Amino acid sequence: MPDHATSTDPAVQSQLDRLWALSPGADVLGLDRITRLLARLDDPHRSLPPVFHVAGTNGKGSTCAYLRAALEAAGHRVHAYTSPHLVRFNERIRIAGRLIEDAALAPLLAEVLDAAEADGIGASFFEVTTAAAFLAFARTPADACVVEVGLGGRLDATNVVTPVVCGIAQLGIDHEAFLGSDPVGIAREKAGIAKPGVPLVTLAYPPAIAAAIAGVASAATAPVLAQGEAWHLSVAGDHGRYRDPQGDVDIPRPALVGSHQLTNAALAVAMLRHQRALLLPDAALTAMPGRARWPARLQRLGPGPLHDRLPPGTPLWLDGGHNPAAAGALAAALDTVAGPPGGIERELTVVLGMLANKDVGGLLAPLAARIATLIAVPVPGHEHHLPEQVIACARALGIPATSTAPDVAAALDAVAHRTAPDDIPPAVLVLGSLYLAGRVLEANDELPD
Repeated sequence: MPDHATSTDPAVQSQLDRLWALSPGADVLGLDRITRLLARLDDPHRSLPPVFHVAGTNGKGSTCAYLRAALEAAGHRVHAYTSPHLVRFNERIRIAGRLIEDAALAPLLAEVLDAAEADGIGASFFEVTTAAAFLAFARTPADACVVEVGLGGRLDATNVVTPVVCGIAQLGIDHEAFLGSDPVGIAREKAGIAKPGVPLVTLAYPPAIAAAIAGVASAATAPVLAQGEAWHLSVAGDHGRYRDPQGDVDIPRPALVGSHQLTNAALAVAMLRHQRALLLPDAALTAMPGRARWPARLQRLGPGPLHDRLPPGTPLWLDGGHNPAAAGALAAALDTVAGPPGGIERELTVVLGMLANKDVGGLLAPLAARIATLIAVPVPGHEHHLPEQVIACARALGIPATSTAPDVAAALDAVAHRTAPDDIPPAVLVLGSLYLAGRVLEANDELPD
């Protein structure tokens, strides 16, 4: 699925236009092009500060946010490379704790694009972006570098780094066109980030998945440190306690919503405890859950132009979940999303827009029993399921009230119109695509920073 990026800065936009002309959304996995491109740039990936490399189907971005929060709580300067961006391309590259500025981004992209064009490498959008991030990181002093895998692991462009620790978050089925639909095969691809002698920290997976990861790690001579074996997480209410041979760490309720976030936070703790490049006090690990921010992952939106379309007292939530595994985690958090005002549970209205290559039924099935109303919308600028197709799927799952709207703003207007003054306002959740989530954040004046 092609990536899209625009900028209000003319110099940056000029380079993004060049990027599209060079490789308009080419999704081809492999390490040959990125290796050649980095060689043209004097191999900046070999000059990075200690790298924390994270793969997974869901939760890898949140895990990266926790890693950064803990490292920064310990006083370390942290580079971070994540994807996709929600509103601005700059979100992908964080230099020593701050999003890259337009004044630095434009010449950086120009340098990388010049190198790609010189040899006719035919690098993709993601490969150029990855090379630009590594070049920026190599030129700016920092203490650590957090790198999120883009797609898969083994053949992902980020897999040229030599990390101090690797982590694998929740696994599930996504990107079937590239990774297939076999969970064991997907696990092997994700585990392909394993490196000789580098700890590979994982969650607890079903036996076949765990065996597949162990097999890949063994071939790479990487030690596997799995939840339930090398480290443990116990949960009591909204708090967790991490345990390994080094001792226990309290994990207070994360600022990120959902019980699954305790697992993501514990994975980050395990990665930090099983690397030897940087020392972190337990106080930084305990501070981590409250400091981490990761937009559009069960994010409750504040007042703004979009939210203000709803009746007063209507909670507006945003989540970029778009696959069955994400839906499972979301279903467990719906008591928070549709929390009871005055002891009375709110009805849940979902505004859903999904890309054409995603499974609408797989996302909706775990949520269907809680959805009172579903409004289907398009995802602007991307190939998407037609709203009428989404509605047909929702009706087949027994969701009672369904309709379409031309965009999220119109959907919220429809919610406002059907909410009587004496009604308890519903909880509204915009769901289904990170690209749609970016539009929502921009429209509500809540830009990621």
